[in-house]
Amino acid sequence: MWKEFKSFALKGNVLDLAVAVIIGAAFGKIVSSLVEDIIMPIIGLIIGGINLSDLTFTYGNAILKYGVFLQTVVDFFIIAFSIFMAIKLASKFKKKEAVKAEVAETPEPAPEVALLTEIRDLLKRQERGV
Repeated sequence: MWKEFKSFALKGNVLDLAVAVIIGAAFGKIVSSLVEDIIMPIIGLIIGGINLSDLTFTYGNAILKYGVFLQTVVDFFIIAFSIFMAIKLASKFKKKEAVKAEVAETPEPAPEVALLTEIRDLLKRQERGV
């Protein structure tokens, strides 16, 4: 059982996933700091010097912290946009690699096929009067 677990845990996909989770957690902290420390104070200044995270609504004993919610929504949109841009960039590189691989896989035609293709092209030009 230990050998099976070891082979599972050391597979490339599992290791890649673990690295992605760790990087994602660190990225989340960076984005949260960006939102809390830079973006939200700027938005607060724009709308009249209000600290959005302090916005609350009190009804009886209940306190609704809708400012913190707004900050979390902005945080989400920044993370979603960043992931979208990263995926878009990665897919762009994958397309380029796929085109390169396709060009590399296309074999050179046999000499007979190349000669027949040239003859066909010449006949087409003659038909058009070129």
